[in-house]
This record gives sequence, structure tokens and C-alpha cells, in this order.
Amino acid sequence: MATVIPELSRAQRLVVKIGSALLVDDNGLRAEWLRALCDDVAAARARGTDVVLVSSGAIALGRKVLGLPAGALRVEQSQAAAAVGQIRLARAYEEALAPHGVKTAQLLLTLDDSTDRRRYLNSRATMQVLLDMGTVPIVNENDTVATDEIRFGDNDRLAAQIAVTCGADQLLLLSDVDGLYTANPKTDPTARHLPVIEQITPEIEAMGGDPISGLSKGGMKTKLLAARTAVAGGCAMAIAEGSVLHPLAAVAGGARVSWFLPDTDPQAARKRWIAAMKPKGEITVDAGAAEALGRGKSLLPAGVTAISGRFGRGDPVVVQDMRGARLASGLVRYSSTEARAIAGHRSDEIAAILGYPGRAALVHRDDMVV
Repeated sequence: MATVIPELSRAQRLVVKIGSALLVDDNGLRAEWLRALCDDVAAARARGTDVVLVSSGAIALGRKVLGLPAGALRVEQSQAAAAVGQIRLARAYEEALAPHGVKTAQLLLTLDDSTDRRRYLNSRATMQVLLDMGTVPIVNENDTVATDEIRFGDNDRLAAQIAVTCGADQLLLLSDVDGLYTANPKTDPTARHLPVIEQITPEIEAMGGDPISGLSKGGMKTKLLAARTAVAGGCAMAIAEGSVLHPLAAVAGGARVSWFLPDTDPQAARKRWIAAMKPKGEITVDAGAAEALGRGKSLLPAGVTAISGRFGRGDPVVVQDMRGARLASGLVRYSSTEARAIAGHRSDEIAAILGYPGRAALVHRDDMVV
């Protein structure tokens, strides 16, 4: 069977990672390049593609404003530079996309936000709403508060996690290299470019090298780690040289890149992930709810007859019928205490029962395997 190479113009949901060296040079922000990138983003949105930007550059911008010296910074200096630079970075994207009528949003995340299931679900829900409303989220690591133990450490891996979180089918890493080579092409003239990688083998992993740019944290090793995360989540990932004007258009037009191919799609990968979890409780439903689940609907509290087990929001649970037959597994949106309180009640009664607004679904269909 012939290998199908992804086409950027056909992406349904695209995550683009922008490295610091592309966005910031010795003179500051590369404004012309950013405007050209945002032209491409607006064109993708016009084609119906959801776009999420994972952008480095806050520390690089902030250190120039604060007059910090070149070279490695102390942790507190990096955090101060991020605080100053982040507001300028967000404003730059907003101003570059506004002429196209595209609204922007800013999300600052740490590693904890992806490893903690509750925070992960919050991030996923927020991002989905933003995309549904037509915005372009601008994501960066929250360098102002992150410490080493809760850091991604580079935006390549952050971008891969964001791609999995939002169910993207394509991830594009814009970098200072045009893909993966068998060796570092700047030091080894025999290095060969690899246009398609169908499986990340130990031999492929051994090809990772060190960062080339002084402004960039992520080398090929981090990109390979990102690729492993992305393809496991059903997302194809490309590494492309991004310094040219209109880098997305260049990739769509046939510029040389390296594609890492998944063996499934994002939805199937997510369902597989949920199905593999060990459940922490059971939710019993009536015949009407069971029939609705069979038609692909979410589980609402009104159809619930019993709750067993102890679980928190975001934990895996089993949904079963009145005879104990398993109907589905999924990630629940309420704790077991809350679920018992609202079981059998309509969604519009949740706020009065709990004392605060809740979500309509107990288990949403996007978080469920039937």
C-alpha cells in the first residue's frame, strides 16, 4: 500500500510551533516575517482549518527590553524576561492577525497542566471553545511561574502535547532546519535528508543532535520526542525550515520537509487511550440513556440511576445498564460526590443542587468509548 503524505492545505486542525530564532533576531521582533506568517494563518482559517500557534520568543523579547546580558540567564531572570516579553508577544500576534478579522487568545501552560487529568480536561475544553468561536489560540509555556520540575523545557514537546490535547491532525514545527537528516548537515556533507518517517525506530532516535541556534532551546532530539508524542496521538508531524516569508505557504507549495506519519487518526487514538484506563467507578443508567449512548449522545445526569466507587473529575469510569452490562467507558466531568447529588436530575437543575454552575454532560461523547 502506497504511503500517503499529508497535505498542509487539507489539515482540519493545524498546530504550528514557532521557534525563537525565527521570531526574534539581534534587532528584536522580525515584524515582516510575523506579518507574513499571519497572512498564511488567515488563509488557512479561510480554508476552514482550525489553527493553534505555539510560539516561543517571550524570553528573547523580554531580555532585550530589560537589557539583560547575552548568554544563560538565572531562573529568576528568565522568569522576569518572560513576564515582560509575553505581553509584547501576544500583542504582536494580535496586531498581525487583526487586519484579517481574526481574533486571538493567549494560553500559558506548564507540564502540570497536561499531566494532571483535571487540568488537561480544562485546557482541552477551553481550547475547543476558542476554536469553535473562530479564534487563533497563541500558546506558550508559562515561564513566569514554571520551575524545572513542572516545565516542558522546550516548545517542541509543548506543541506536540497541545496537538494531542486539541485533537489536531497535523503539527508543523517551524525551525532553522528543513527536516531530519541522517547526521547534522552543517557538519557532515554526507548527511541525507529523510522526507518521510513512518516509524520512530532506535536508529531514527540516534539521529538527534544538539540545537543549532543560540536562541533556540530545542534540538533534533526534542523534535523526535515531540514526533513520538504527536504520532501516538494520531497527529502527523512535519519539521520545516521556517525563516522564509510565508512559511506555511512554502510548505503547502512543496518546500522540503520531513513528515512523521501516525498509524491512526486523532479521534481513534484518543478513544484507544480512554479505553486502556482502569476505571475508578461505575455509573448505572436507565434504558433511555442507554439508547441515547448507542446513538452517539453524551451521558446526561437525568438518565443516571446509581453511582458506585470514588472518583474525581477527569477520572475514568464505566457506564453500565440496569442489568450491569457494560455500555461505555469514559472520563467523567464530576466527582462521585457531585455525581450522586445530580443523578436523575435535569441539566438545568445542576446549579441549584450544587450551588454553582456545572457542565450539562456527566460524561461527554468526546470523552467516551461506546
